Amino acid sequence: MAGDAAAQTADARAAVPHLGRAIRARRRALELTLKDLGERSGLSVGFLSQLERDLATPSLSALSGIAGALGVPLDAFLATPRPASGLTRRGERPVFAIGDAPPDRIRYERLSTAFPGQALNAVLVHVPPGYASETVQHEGEEIAFVLEGSLLVGIGGESIRLDSGDSLHYPAGRAHRWSNAHDGWTRVLWTGTAPIFDRLRDDS
Repeated sequence: MAGDAAAQTADARAAVPHLGRAIRARRRALELTLKDLGERSGLSVGFLSQLERDLATPSLSALSGIAGALGVPLDAFLATPRPASGLTRRGERPVFAIGDAPPDRIRYERLSTAFPGQALNAVLVHVPPGYASETVQHEGEEIAFVLEGSLLVGIGGESIRLDSGDSLHYPAGRAHRWSNAHDGWTRVLWTGTAPIFDRLRDDS
């Protein structure tokens, strides 16, 4: 299965060691409580508490929200590879993951690059069986297109199943979460306007 093959190529060095400790140290340096960080990032205090104790692994969008709330770029916690240009080739994109989770953790392939005025971010997401994300809400909008497998999306109190070939476009300001609804790996093309990756400033 394509998802299995791509997932096996992930760079385990993508995240800083002990991600939770690094987040806690930055939060305390700013004299923020977990409640403060939760309000700024749109994440629950319970999830953040687990994360800081390295008992949970955030999704890419959640980690980006945490970094923004703490006033640091995403690469303070995660070394995400940036394509040299807007062109990427199948089988040549580096795959990265977050944290020190087991080999079957969720993995990402970055599709979007950065240039002045850039607004979109896109990744291929390889979702392992049994994975369920935290609930998040943030600025912007998102589109999830299932390439392989099935995804269960919870948004605004509604549960929506997406199978291969299905897509969902929704405002990211509504609380949302998703999980793998398939007994194998699920591959999803995710596109959104939230500032997941750093952008180049347009000084022109």
